[in-house]
Amino acid sequence: MKNDNSISANALPWLFLAVAALLVHSFADSLGWLHKFPADWVIPLADWINKAMDTFVELVKPVTRAIAAILEWPMILLRDVLQWTPWPVTVAGVVLLAWHASGIRLAIVCLLALLYIALSGYWNPSMSTMALVGIAVPLSLLLGLAIGIAADRTEMGKRIVPPILDIMQTMPTFAYLVPILVLFGFGPVVGLIASAIYACPPMVRNVHLGLKQVPYEIVEAAKMSGVSSYQRLFWVELPAAMAQIKVGINQTIMATLSMVIIASVIGGFGDIGWEVLSTIRKARFGESLLAGFVIVLIAIVMDRISSAYVTQDDITKAKNLANKKLWFTAAVLLIVICAVIKALGIDFGVDDSSLTKAASEWLDQKLEAIVVGYGQLLTDIKNTFFFYYLLPLRIGFNKAILPLTWGFEFTEAMRWGYAIAMLIICLALAKFKSWQTGLSVAALAYLLYYGLTGAPWMVLTSAVILLAWQAGGRSVAIFTACSLGFILITGMWERAMLSIYLCGAAVILSFLLGSAIGVWAASSDRVSAVVRPIADTFQTIPLFVFLIPVLMFFQVGEFTALLAIIAYAFVPAIRYTESGLRQVSPQLIEVAVEQGCTPSQIFWQVKVPLAIPTIMVGLNQTIMYGFAMLVIAALVGTTGLGQQIFLALSAADTGLGLIAGLSMALLAMITDRIMQAWAAKKFEGMQAD
Repeated sequence: MKNDNSISANALPWLFLAVAALLVHSFADSLGWLHKFPADWVIPLADWINKAMDTFVELVKPVTRAIAAILEWPMILLRDVLQWTPWPVTVAGVVLLAWHASGIRLAIVCLLALLYIALSGYWNPSMSTMALVGIAVPLSLLLGLAIGIAADRTEMGKRIVPPILDIMQTMPTFAYLVPILVLFGFGPVVGLIASAIYACPPMVRNVHLGLKQVPYEIVEAAKMSGVSSYQRLFWVELPAAMAQIKVGINQTIMATLSMVIIASVIGGFGDIGWEVLSTIRKARFGESLLAGFVIVLIAIVMDRISSAYVTQDDITKAKNLANKKLWFTAAVLLIVICAVIKALGIDFGVDDSSLTKAASEWLDQKLEAIVVGYGQLLTDIKNTFFFYYLLPLRIGFNKAILPLTWGFEFTEAMRWGYAIAMLIICLALAKFKSWQTGLSVAALAYLLYYGLTGAPWMVLTSAVILLAWQAGGRSVAIFTACSLGFILITGMWERAMLSIYLCGAAVILSFLLGSAIGVWAASSDRVSAVVRPIADTFQTIPLFVFLIPVLMFFQVGEFTALLAIIAYAFVPAIRYTESGLRQVSPQLIEVAVEQGCTPSQIFWQVKVPLAIPTIMVGLNQTIMYGFAMLVIAALVGTTGLGQQIFLALSAADTGLGLIAGLSMALLAMITDRIMQAWAAKKFEGMQAD
């Protein structure tokens, strides 16, 4: 009985909201502000930020430009050293490092990857990228270490660091490129600083987590020995937390590398990211694909080596320690070989890109043949997805169904038929399934009819705030209300809806694809063994590279952006779905088998319900990945918040860039808070059962 009253109490606000939505649409003509947020209510926050930024820049410009010069010279020095060193010596050094980390198999993988980079003619641009990474990573690690310690040791750090990290990880990197560009001037230092900011949070989180996991007994023993707090931290706690900190180091390296193309937008360093960006702009997709593959190989090499050191077992450590003289001798021999090669003036021809040109021309010819031969099919695929999937989500059936697009008119009788059919379906689901199911279908029917850009702002904000309240309580609802209010009063609402529509459309397909593969992988160890390295590879590919293959076949447009987001965002759904299904207790499955359940019943009634909390974490991560890719996708024709960020970058408009970037971060954080709260409630309910 108590449960029924609770259900009624939760459902009642949604009924009031449904009535309010009908009233809003009824009075839309006479009270337009109920439907569209009035322009008079928008505050010129971007102008205020720009004025404050101009004043601030004038005060700190000498200091920031001096910092830029200090950071630039070691990066240039490292680039010159890497490009001066003969590539066979560098290859041999990395291969030895891989061998030391994990053994012969990893050494062979690294050898093949580096040989491709050297023979492709992209060696010098790759070394420029490595120079940027080589300076950005230590900068990120030191910054992350300091902030992580502060978050663990100080009350202020515990309060302010987590929300700052959330903003740093959810705000698009292009958004804070604008103020960095204004402060530090054009050049590679801007990319360096942006990379360090973007890559810092993983280190902070892992340092903080590692220090929290240090056993209490170790800390107490250190205190009893009479060491100072400084000595206890650096001699006891940090070494004890090193396993977790190494994970942070690996993630920081990969996060830094994922920024290389974004950093190349500022330019000035001749790195491999610039090669990809410039060839895409010139529609030379063969070259861009080869250059993008170089970035993928660099990412794989760095990821495998750093991961190998993080997970290195005691046997490998013991072997390396026993053979330390041999490793030292090999390092000295490499230095001697390098000196001899330079003294003799031997040139290994890394600038010869004849192989690359021949390969890129062959690729361009094949791509052109595919586009010419299957051009109509590709166009039909793009138009089908756009007219029958994307457009209804964007502007709704109300406006999308036209003779030009669907082949018939959406008549008044059809509108009433749609409304009555949806009402009957929702009431039936509410009665025979649950009121939540009926409500979900009603909300979907409403959005499909009006579209995200056609639904009134008051209805959407009220629905999201109510959902936040029921999922996470007052604090989540207040945060959601303040965040949506910020987006409204800064004039970003329409752009935000365009971003949500595209991200939502991509997340739906990403989650369906990823969860289907995850289910398949969970059912077979052989499939899992094949899927896992493919998923690892997709997660090591820098974001920008995902644009290349879809651009080749579908050109610019929202469908291209949709495919790029799907390619990046479907991996978390695979991982968490497989993990959740594999973690189901074998004893529970045995009980179900003994009771005569079929495999289908075991899957849907036992495995899926128990795996739902983990699968929901995968959905949450899929959404976060979608938002992360949304700004990159703006390069191929989207018109949401990402476009505003790029406009701000081109015009050095700090205010617009920060507001658009913060709006996107707030959307991601709202989604994250609601999903986490819902998953936590689901998990608590399962434990109670």
